[in-house]
Amino acid sequence: MPRTRLDLPYHVDYLSILGPDGTLDTDLEPKIDEADLGRLYRAMLLARRFDERMLNLQRQGRIGTFAPIKGQEAAQLGSVYAITPADWMVPSFRETASMLWRGWPMELILLFYAGYLEGMRVPDGVRDLPITIPVASQLPHAVGLAYAARYKGDDAVVLTYFGDGATSEGDFHEAMNFAGVLGAPVIFLCQNNQWAISVPRKKQTQSRTLAQKALAYGFPGTQVDGNDILAVYAASREAVERARDGGGPAMIECVTYRLGVHTTADDPRRYRSEEEVKEWERKDPLTRFRDYLQKKDLLDAEQERRLEEEIAQEIADAVARFEARQDPDPLVMFDHVYAERPPELEAERQELAERLRGTGASPAEGEAPAPTPMRGQRRTSRWPN
Repeated sequence: MPRTRLDLPYHVDYLSILGPDGTLDTDLEPKIDEADLGRLYRAMLLARRFDERMLNLQRQGRIGTFAPIKGQEAAQLGSVYAITPADWMVPSFRETASMLWRGWPMELILLFYAGYLEGMRVPDGVRDLPITIPVASQLPHAVGLAYAARYKGDDAVVLTYFGDGATSEGDFHEAMNFAGVLGAPVIFLCQNNQWAISVPRKKQTQSRTLAQKALAYGFPGTQVDGNDILAVYAASREAVERARDGGGPAMIECVTYRLGVHTTADDPRRYRSEEEVKEWERKDPLTRFRDYLQKKDLLDAEQERRLEEEIAQEIADAVARFEARQDPDPLVMFDHVYAERPPELEAERQELAERLRGTGASPAEGEAPAPTPMRGQRRTSRWPN
């Protein structure tokens, strides 16, 4: 028998609508209401300024380590704009812009990064999961949500985020396989920012694209210019509509770049060049979107100035609320870890309490541990459970 080429149902398209130089493909330009264009730009600017303020707060020791989003705002906002409040959003650990769009108060995000678990209490009425730190571990959860929604007759779709590094994890492949087999209405949104901490994308996989990995699991994959909010939205809208109509999952690879550090514990100067960063700065999604709106006469210098002032005050107010909600007692770190605190943890708590009182003494041998809340009891504090 002769060798024949198999006829596969999908191929990988690349989509770009608004180029780095401002070139616009008007035939592909999605129809977005002018008011929504303004909302999207404001959200992008807010996300960038909040990210910068968080970095300052971390350097001042007022919050802990976090993952900045500078350079990836278009990939997040273009995709999250395509879903509705009735849909689900499942983040990894770098989706601040999407979380703000979905209604997460800034002070909650700051509380989380200051070490308070209350910061990841999902706001009432928001169909999101909390931030997930272990790489790719949120993807099976997203597939489960999508499958459950379809099983219950809910037409909700699930949008889940991950980075290029996650495509090297087993959880990614397991989630993709189950999504394809089950026909789950889930959108896999990969923010390919070129680096998995210090490992470049070229050392992770020999695949020409990451989007093509979807083809192996029986559903479409699309690669888009991840710094082009119009392209990200157009691809996301198509995938969401397809999933909602029963077409199953899809994967979108947003080719973007992390302009800042991987996390605030990282020094990218040790593994990438300044020339590379400058090249991607010329593709900045915020600058590109601003120029687009200016050409449409939807944004001018005075509007930009007022917007900057409004956002600066909004962030300042959020920081003030965050600081007002902090519990000054470090002993709260031992709360909510166990329903019934084990003796060894109680001993550590008592030792810290003694040190804080300035004695430096350890608990006396045989000293009975302080009573802990029984299962089901509520601790009296300023925090909601």
